[in-house]
Amino acid sequence: MSQRLPASLEVSALVRLVGAEGGFASVLRKGEPDAGTILVVLTEKGENTRVFERMPTLEGGRKWHLSRSETTDSKQEIDEYLARRGDQDADLWIVELDIAGGERLIGLTD
Repeated sequence: MSQRLPASLEVSALVRLVGAEGGFASVLRKGEPDAGTILVVLTEKGENTRVFERMPTLEGGRKWHLSRSETTDSKQEIDEYLARRGDQDADLWIVELDIAGGERLIGLTD
């Protein structure tokens, strides 16, 4: 079993990293400090919204997975998805990162 950073520490690190790189970050929902699930909402100047969450893999690890992405008609769908996920998981953290190429901050390449 692999060691896992506490969710609150991981979210805090993402917020600081985005700020240090000139972007904007906001915690939209605080979850369980140690073992909460983290949902990352990436935007670029408020546009091109993508929602990522880590999902378990068959190998026993966890990898980031694109759950939703913005189209011209889907902004409301993303908001509804975030609300629904929050209702389903009381431990859920939702953090929004507004920075170019935000995928690199969660270990994904552009």
